[in-house]
Amino acid sequence: MHDLPLADLDAFAAVARDRSFRTAARKRGVSASALSEALRRLEARLGVRLLNRTTRSVTPTEAGKRLLERLSPALGEIAGALDQVASERDSPAGTLRLNVPTIVARVILPPLVGRFMKAHPAITLEVTAEDGFIDVLAAGFDAGVRYEERVEKDMIAIPIGPRVQRYITAAAPDYLARHGEPRHPRDLLDHATIRHRFQNGVSLPWEFGEGEMAMNIAPPPAVLANSVDLELGAAVDGLGVIRTFEEFLMPQIEAGRLVRILEAWETSFPGPFLYYAGRRHLPAPVRAFVDFLKSEQRHAGQ
Repeated sequence: MHDLPLADLDAFAAVARDRSFRTAARKRGVSASALSEALRRLEARLGVRLLNRTTRSVTPTEAGKRLLERLSPALGEIAGALDQVASERDSPAGTLRLNVPTIVARVILPPLVGRFMKAHPAITLEVTAEDGFIDVLAAGFDAGVRYEERVEKDMIAIPIGPRVQRYITAAAPDYLARHGEPRHPRDLLDHATIRHRFQNGVSLPWEFGEGEMAMNIAPPPAVLANSVDLELGAAVDGLGVIRTFEEFLMPQIEAGRLVRILEAWETSFPGPFLYYAGRRHLPAPVRAFVDFLKSEQRHAGQ
């Protein structure tokens, strides 16, 4: 008896309350014959008549009345639980854990977070910013943000933030006055530079230009760090040439603390992607963030 179909019990309760197969069927959007078949199966399993049916009326038997009395609160609890789960599609709750690069945490996420959190106040957002290359799902995150070459192949990826970004080069006016301005990337081999080192200890060479003009240069660093703030400070203090995301350098350039150089050799590349495991039923916070980003892209015409 423990494996009685819930749908058949629910069908019985609906007919018993309305005392009509047609009325119950219309309310539920099914056929009266489907409800009649459900009741037939239930009575056959129980071995008890639950409803008295005539051409003019439907009334519960004594056994049917007792079952309906006990069953109605339980079915109400189940309906309430399902309604609560369904409501999460409109008002999702829970924690969204993101692992993102420093550039995304500092430049791309801030204008998005406010709009997302105002739309979904029941979601708690946890962001870890790091430039290391980790398996975000194995590390307990719901999703990650990476650039195209770092997105794992079995993941679903959608754009987040600007679709084109640039690496640009700059140096302090004082540095250029003392050492001269490099006119070609190869000139940097004779200059002090400020380079970034990732958490795994790797310091990537600087890539200049695009297409046939592309070249990689690995100039010796005067400062090597994994802190963007330290690197920017060193550049402003005139300790060497820096090359990094345009978004990091433009405030200093616009303030006159740095000068943009080697403009003919700037490199553009696709913006970052949010990536997550391709599951049919995503956790509500992840689904809400994915839907939010897609809406942002539509409004931006991307």
